[in-house]
Amino acid sequence: MKAIVLMKQTPDTAQLSASMDGLKLMAEGGPRIVNPWDEYAIETGLTLAEDHGGEAVLLTMGKPESTEAIKTGLAMGCKGATLLTDDAFENSDSLATARILTAAIQQQGDYDIILAGKSAIDGDTAQTAVQVAALLGIPYLGYVAKIEAIDFDAKTITVVRAIDSGRETVTSSLPAVVSVLKEIGEPRYPSFMGIRKAAKAKIPEMGLADLGLSADEVGAAGSNVQWPEVTLPPAQETQLELIEGEPEEAAKVLVQKLLAEKVI
Repeated sequence: MKAIVLMKQTPDTAQLSASMDGLKLMAEGGPRIVNPWDEYAIETGLTLAEDHGGEAVLLTMGKPESTEAIKTGLAMGCKGATLLTDDAFENSDSLATARILTAAIQQQGDYDIILAGKSAIDGDTAQTAVQVAALLGIPYLGYVAKIEAIDFDAKTITVVRAIDSGRETVTSSLPAVVSVLKEIGEPRYPSFMGIRKAAKAKIPEMGLADLGLSADEVGAAGSNVQWPEVTLPPAQETQLELIEGEPEEAAKVLVQKLLAEKVI
């Protein structure tokens, strides 16, 4: 069994504050982490490898510093990783990114499943995994909360999807692209030995020439969507009023104020 996990390094939005606007956070030098949704995809790949034998490997497109995020995935237990990095990849939209990832996947040899997080917390389009599936011509299963059953010999998978109307159980053929939600399972912490081993790992890199793509298929030239500016939402001013008194009286005052504000 081979699981390919699509992982991205994203800004650490937990570090976002009023003193750091969105543009600074996205710029070089800002704090970076493994995209939180991708941690659940990594956990899914590792669990499948443990339960069925095989391996989970990482595939990341990004700048050279993305190796730090990759090493986190290796420390969690992934057996290998490839970094897709090239100046020509700058300003790629989700479709151009999908072209790059797809070209790399096609050079990975046989695989059974491709895993991804629900979305990336920076762009939050949730489109790249869908587009990878379309370019590869394989099924896509999104918003997966549980893998109900999987048979790598029969090449079938049954999952439970969390959708707006409830839960939906779907069976598909493999290989498939599966994007997961946090309900799939809590990500494990990197082990001490895993951290030490990952720190020494050499991450193979692939660029435009290695993937057999042309410059007009990637980057700004291959993209229909551009991000000219990234900013924080406007700050909202709030007021706090403390209602004093006995609980019963305070509750009555609170109700009257909520009614006046048409909250209830």
